[in-house]
Amino acid sequence: MIIVTGATGVLNGHTVEHLLQRIPAAQIGVSVRDPSRADHLARRGVRVRRGSYDDPAALRHSFAGAKQVLLISSSDIGADVVAQHRRAIDAAVAAGAERILYTSTFGAGFDTPYPPLTIHAATEEHLASSGVPWTALRNGFYGDLGQLLGPWQSTGTIAKPADGPFPWVDRRDAAEAAAAVLTGDVAFDGPVDLIPASPVTLADFALAASNLSGHHIERSTVEDETWVAEEVATGVPEQAARFALSMFQAIRSGHFAHSGSTLTRLLGRPPRNVTDLIAEQIGR
Repeated sequence: MIIVTGATGVLNGHTVEHLLQRIPAAQIGVSVRDPSRADHLARRGVRVRRGSYDDPAALRHSFAGAKQVLLISSSDIGADVVAQHRRAIDAAVAAGAERILYTSTFGAGFDTPYPPLTIHAATEEHLASSGVPWTALRNGFYGDLGQLLGPWQSTGTIAKPADGPFPWVDRRDAAEAAAAVLTGDVAFDGPVDLIPASPVTLADFALAASNLSGHHIERSTVEDETWVAEEVATGVPEQAARFALSMFQAIRSGHFAHSGSTLTRLLGRPPRNVTDLIAEQIGR
């Protein structure tokens, strides 16, 4: 059985949908904090059990019978996320899982200005020491497109701090690739980079937005401290603004200026690109 955590969220919700296209529902289980939100999966024959990264006993029960467990990274910003991930990994080991997979991020490492990358690196370290075969699905960036670009449709400008090349992926593509890894004949051991063949910049988004909207969309670079001040003035907590700024700092320092072919190979097609994403955002 394949057990998927976070199956009521966007990323692993799509992963479960792709698994249902590949294997019988009886071979799929989900571990979710609120089972009532997974009724739609239970009605289709998926095993639904309650599980929380803060409740090891519940996790072990939800992982029972698992051959593979796919752990999604925690989004609980108020928690000790690394500790949560360790508890989840330990529960999967205790439940007898033969392989543990984890949704990591491309660029995971300890030498970076972007804090999430150190969280992923620490989690991968624990996976490596677990004694169980493991796979880290190092996805490209797939955050909210509105937050990444800002209100460009009303302002005509993508006004953000200086950036650089980075690998942007659509959650749906990352989910489809995860399902392919889980059900494929080839085992991916350790980290696997799931990124597009070409990294992009915010200037690429601006060009795509210009072409699709029929209006010139400018890519305007804002000084770091000016941008933080502007964000705070709109009601964003300063800590959150500086957290977002650290992503731009990591991008422009070259942490993500890479490309890869594994994602395309797993999908059997090119992943969605900048033009596809902008077109969806504006309803084209």
